[in-house]
Amino acid sequence: MKSCLPFALFLCGPLLTAQTFSQRGYLELRTSLYPQTAPNDSGQIIGEAQLRWDVSWQPKPSLKFYGSLDARTDTHQQVQREASFDWQDRTTRRPAFSLRRASIQWHRGGLTLEAGKQFIRWGKADILNPTDRFAPRDYLNVIDNDFLAVIAARSTYERKNDTVDLVYAPRFTPSRTPLLNQRWSALPVSPIPIIDRGGPIPGRGQFGARWNHIGKGYEVSAVFYDGIHHLPNFTTPLYFTVPTRIDLFRQYPTLRLYGADAAIPLRWFTLKGEAASFNNNYVIYVAQLERLVGEWTFVGGYAGEALIEKTNRLDFAPDRGFAKSFLGRAAYTIDSRRNLALEAAIRQNGKGTWLRTEYSQQLGQHWRTTASFTIIQGDMQDFLGQYKRNTHGLLAIRYSF
Repeated sequence: MKSCLPFALFLCGPLLTAQTFSQRGYLELRTSLYPQTAPNDSGQIIGEAQLRWDVSWQPKPSLKFYGSLDARTDTHQQVQREASFDWQDRTTRRPAFSLRRASIQWHRGGLTLEAGKQFIRWGKADILNPTDRFAPRDYLNVIDNDFLAVIAARSTYERKNDTVDLVYAPRFTPSRTPLLNQRWSALPVSPIPIIDRGGPIPGRGQFGARWNHIGKGYEVSAVFYDGIHHLPNFTTPLYFTVPTRIDLFRQYPTLRLYGADAAIPLRWFTLKGEAASFNNNYVIYVAQLERLVGEWTFVGGYAGEALIEKTNRLDFAPDRGFAKSFLGRAAYTIDSRRNLALEAAIRQNGKGTWLRTEYSQQLGQHWRTTASFTIIQGDMQDFLGQYKRNTHGLLAIRYSF
């Protein structure tokens, strides 16, 4: 990826040389503490460091440039040890140096055009977004994950109460799945080594369209997506002799999705719903209630699924894994410097539970500390329960500039 560095510098060059541009960033140090070891991972303390720099430049009212760079390292080899520059986000491990975003945006009247590496988020629900198809994630930590940007061209046209969003992504960006030799892979215990052999990255592009309408007392959207599922299916070859290892190969299936979402503000709460059909094989839907009470924010609902096909035990599908669950979040703003939050997911059959509490406090103008504790319990055959050895605490300190 070293050859991509000049390309990244070319995109960011105007940002660096312009006399008027905005910038911000942070340096964050994180420590995760796991009370239990896992069968494939004896590590119980993980240290991480991340440096992020975001810049933007607006030479004229209708034109704006965006750029963002990341630098990382850790103690658990989730980050590559090579000092190369990555701009694609296609590696199984996190790159040490990467181009997080690089795009140009043009706006006139009701039309907005953006091209380059960008973040595209669809959907209205706060808990789970089945219609959010241009949003691959970094799932090296399944519960605490970040979104990955995609290389795409986007056109958004807004007129009165209607908005039409068209997206074409010529280059596929997959989600980053848990490493097989670490605790978040949750593979079945096997005396035979299991090796991730990867697989070909699909070459076809992805197209999506979204229409949003704001009516009197409601907001509704319809979504269409034709492309590739950013989560892989895992396959193994058929052995005719006793194998000395198990090879896993990734396949990224094609996906045609139809979806819709809606939000209805009522007197006591806001009702939100979202649903999507995946290749007409299964449906994921979300219904939630949201309410603000003083400094409190409450969100609660249910994520369900229908027309389900049997899933390969080795497949990694967190969107389906969180379905058939009651999900909720409560957040309290103590004051301008302190926040408290509680998140939970409980499977309807009671076989899996995830609970996270988080406290965050700002120290001075630039510093912020965060402490959280995550509890995971359940049956090893359940998506949530299989991670029960990953109950952990986290301490983080961030310097923002």
